[in-house]
Amino acid sequence: MRKSNRKIIVFTLGIVFVLTGWVSLKSVATGAEKSIYEQLKLFSDVMNLVQEHYVEEVDSQTLIYGAISGMLHELDPHSSFLRPEDYKELEIETKGKFGGIGIEITIRNGVLTVVAPLEDTPADRAGIQANDQIIKIDGAPTQEMSLMEAVQKMRGPKGTKVRLTILREGARKPLEFELVRDIISIRSVRTRPLEKGYGYVRISSFQSGTGRDLRKTLEKLEKEDGPLQGLILDLRNNPGGLLDQAVAVADEFLDEGLIVYTGGRRESQQMKFEAHKGSARHPYPIVVLVNGGSASASEIVAGALQDHKRAVIIGEPTFGKGSVQTVIPLKDGSAVRLTTSLYYTPSGRSIQAKGIHPDIVVKREVKAVNENSDDEELMRRIREKDLPRHMETPENETKDAEESDSVTQETEQWLEQDNQVRRALELLKSYKIMAQMTF
Repeated sequence: MRKSNRKIIVFTLGIVFVLTGWVSLKSVATGAEKSIYEQLKLFSDVMNLVQEHYVEEVDSQTLIYGAISGMLHELDPHSSFLRPEDYKELEIETKGKFGGIGIEITIRNGVLTVVAPLEDTPADRAGIQANDQIIKIDGAPTQEMSLMEAVQKMRGPKGTKVRLTILREGARKPLEFELVRDIISIRSVRTRPLEKGYGYVRISSFQSGTGRDLRKTLEKLEKEDGPLQGLILDLRNNPGGLLDQAVAVADEFLDEGLIVYTGGRRESQQMKFEAHKGSARHPYPIVVLVNGGSASASEIVAGALQDHKRAVIIGEPTFGKGSVQTVIPLKDGSAVRLTTSLYYTPSGRSIQAKGIHPDIVVKREVKAVNENSDDEELMRRIREKDLPRHMETPENETKDAEESDSVTQETEQWLEQDNQVRRALELLKSYKIMAQMTF
């Protein structure tokens, strides 16, 4: 059975529990208890020294908060202490609307790294890319910054500016970006016209309602363009989001079986999420697009559909963010964000630091502006119907041709520019052709 009785609200991915009590030191073995008391005594001594001898008077809460932040900073890039204002920001973010530049970040090899820019945000429009390394924010080095500190520096009121200094692979020197903050209102599910009979759906993040919005989008596509011969599900540069929505999206295409499970030290951290037979049927092949900016929840969906052989995964290896962060609220309004377990695909593959490897690797091609000569471009565009005195097609045949040619000029340009989508469509069309062949 799928566990639906837990509230799930993550920064990238995580499960929210309410802290109901403290672990008593008396429950610790005698040797360990003595060691803990000694370390706490050391901490108390240092705190007293700071309060008595530091050049300025320091508030005790500042010292305690700083100590907790330092302790969690030593664990892994995703564990952190959330001050009350940070925790409120986290809750706002999961609702899909906040002030900032629209960027998902992590710490990789000690460096603040872009997971992915969110679609149609200041960061996306400025050209910031997945795997860019942020070395300065408003001139301040990020080397010693925690994730939450970096997030705070990039968040802010609409209309204010923030300057990022970025290292990018292949660039000879650091790149400077001055971004104007905006209200980041994320619409997680989008679609755009493709060829008749083939659907395209992009999920830019997993937030509250993503699963519901996907179902409505599919119902509309199947009604307007149906019966569908195939679907492209685009998860590129999707940095993740809510676990329950990742499960809902995978469940939309699966009737049974495991979707994802977690493994941790405690029994409560070992959870399984399974598909169930739904009322909706989507009896057509699916291609899922992924890249290095596809992380956490995106990797759960791609991994589940790949393991169940429900979809072909095309693109580039994903980010590899497969750890679970549990956000534990504290009494004073602050919270601890703690890595507690790892995600595994139905076949038992760990996502952490490995990611999902596509079934077919297709690297994104960026065409040079003047790649084709004028003559080549002219020959590509001229067709028989463009020649003077060409013969016209009989009227009834013209009508049939027009009905079969459902690709708009805008769609043609899009497919010309995006080789990964183009390859996905070719695969879906070839599947239909091969299925009609006899051997």
